[in-house]
Amino acid sequence: MIHHISIAVHQPLHVSQVLAEILQGQSVPFPGHSRSYVALALDSTGTMIELHPFGTAFFPGEKAEAAVQLQPYAAAAAYSANHTAISVPVNMTQLQAIADREGWRIAYCQRGETYFDVIEFWIENQLLIEFLPPEIVDKYLAFMEPQALMQTAQSLLAESATAS
Repeated sequence: MIHHISIAVHQPLHVSQVLAEILQGQSVPFPGHSRSYVALALDSTGTMIELHPFGTAFFPGEKAEAAVQLQPYAAAAAYSANHTAISVPVNMTQLQAIADREGWRIAYCQRGETYFDVIEFWIENQLLIEFLPPEIVDKYLAFMEPQALMQTAQSLLAESATAS
């Protein structure tokens, strides 16, 4: 279970407020890191999203026991392969309205013909978060059920072996 993620964005406060709206939670300052914020879902699993200024990154501390350090990082990329999928309490219509208001790309996507669907929500039109509103979360959970997932994995392995 993933309890929180950290992302770098151009407007941490604003993005935190938008994500808190989607999570139906609260946006608060991130302690110890100026200009960083947290979107809290206020749910029973402690879901939260940390928002740090774009152009910063986490680095390990000086010693093995030292805490992680958030520092400037000149090589920050506008796009990355990192993304997450999050179940949210708001529906697709609400997600569309928020994306429209922010001017951010949103798309309903099918992942494979029989896998699952997601809402691609592009934070600041650069960072992908896949949202699973109540209308589509059950299909995702059914696909990720361990026995169903193992059957899919076995099929994919068999197809891969045949193709090679």
